[in-house]
Amino acid sequence: MSKQVAIILTGCGALDGADIHETTLVLLRLDQKGIGYRFFAPDIAQHDVINHRTGDVAESEARNVLDESARLARGDISPLASLDANDFDAVILPGGEGVVKNVSDFRQVGASMQVIEALGDALAGFCLAAKPVGLTGIAPVLAARLLGDGISVTVGRHHGVSGAISSMGGLHRSGEADDIVVDFEHRVVSTPALMQTARLSEAAAGIFKLVDRVSEMIDTQAA
Repeated sequence: MSKQVAIILTGCGALDGADIHETTLVLLRLDQKGIGYRFFAPDIAQHDVINHRTGDVAESEARNVLDESARLARGDISPLASLDANDFDAVILPGGEGVVKNVSDFRQVGASMQVIEALGDALAGFCLAAKPVGLTGIAPVLAARLLGDGISVTVGRHHGVSGAISSMGGLHRSGEADDIVVDFEHRVVSTPALMQTARLSEAAAGIFKLVDRVSEMIDTQAA
């Protein structure tokens, strides 16, 4: 039976949801390695809607995170509340502003952020079973709040976010876009991806390494 990974999305679009490029690179590498995956997203209101051409808030628009994530999943997606860690070998959460605006309020309040209960509940099962958790882009900012103190992660060299990670009890490791940081004790793998570069080739190198390491961790657990 092939490995199965849960992908948690936070909308669709780098400025108000899941980053499309980071998500696609994750999916590409999973497919290349013959690893199956399924999409999940919270059924909640989106914090705001951004015009990605201008960067402005579309004040008159309101969207739903699950509905928007369905665009990226091509319709094949389930509510986050239905995610059961027993059905999967690992979970990966791509970056994008949805991480810090839709499933948390980090963009508003920084290190004092709160994370929606549905995401905490979804990840708890993976942590308890010591199943790998992959975090790309800005998603590692959630690690200390959701997964426990002392977890080593990276968002590259973004001083504001790395400082917040440290103040929340995480251990930030600086790195380049094609680097990964592996916390073997907590079984968390992170890469800066598009937090550190605008070049897809560099982001892809880090994301591919992340997926490869998650796959190796699954093998180790099964051995």
